[in-house]
Amino acid sequence: MRYRFIQDHAGQFSVQMLCRAMELKSGSYYAWRSQKRSARRLEEQAQEQALVVQIQKEHGQSRDTYGSPRIYLELREQGVACGRHRVARLMHSHQIVGKKRRRFQVTTQSDHALPVASNVLDRQFTVSAPHQRWVGDITYLWTREGWLYLAVVLDLFSRRVVGWSMQATMEAGLVCDALEMAIQRCCPPEGLLYHSDRGGQYASLIYQDKLRRHGMVASMSRKGNCWDNAVAESFFSTLKMELLPEQVFRTRAEAKASVFEYIEVWYNRKRRHSTLGYISPAQFEQRHFEQQQQLARAA
Repeated sequence: MRYRFIQDHAGQFSVQMLCRAMELKSGSYYAWRSQKRSARRLEEQAQEQALVVQIQKEHGQSRDTYGSPRIYLELREQGVACGRHRVARLMHSHQIVGKKRRRFQVTTQSDHALPVASNVLDRQFTVSAPHQRWVGDITYLWTREGWLYLAVVLDLFSRRVVGWSMQATMEAGLVCDALEMAIQRCCPPEGLLYHSDRGGQYASLIYQDKLRRHGMVASMSRKGNCWDNAVAESFFSTLKMELLPEQVFRTRAEAKASVFEYIEVWYNRKRRHSTLGYISPAQFEQRHFEQQQQLARAA
């Protein structure tokens, strides 16, 4: 108690005067204060180490992809007391880093004589409600059995993958199957704008007929301009950064299982998307539906 009294009043009186009043040697007070500081520092170090363990856990659960902003949000959502800058500092000092995206790669095969649609979307990627504008694209994954081609359909509103398909060949059926999945899942209204590149699969008669039969408006990127379909390109860049192992898949079946788990379990339902305010596509859609219900009840 006497040491605490001296510490509390050291700003008002000299330590020597307070020690004489408390009948203590100043050296014993300084020794006590040093022990208190050491104990406090040890406690702070223990707290930081516990926080590092939690950061490493969340980083691992993100497939080693999250940087400090997403890690911070995960910890705060779990009630962990931490600051954004503190998380960033600890991640830097312990070399815990997120993966970086790869640059876009042109995969479009537009050397064909089929008619192409104009660029109706015109890079208008912000949408106010679900199922107004979809985008589609194709990419490829290497396996020891050969290439596996992946076609996806994304809703620009929530960035959710609403349809996908995987095949060993890159034919029109690949994109038709992805579109069919999206239609069966979402039952989109007529007038939905569907944007893709001008590759032969999307320009094919069977695919364009499918769009027309479901009342969709076709839109295509300009020739050689991947930025016209930047959202789909960005998704593929993220998928390849976060999913692909250092060694290639052994079989196409193994790759298909990994892609399925990535899209349906991780990306759509859990992965925090910076464009959506760092929540998942599923959470973003759920928030929208809840807001619409509130507005309907208020009306």
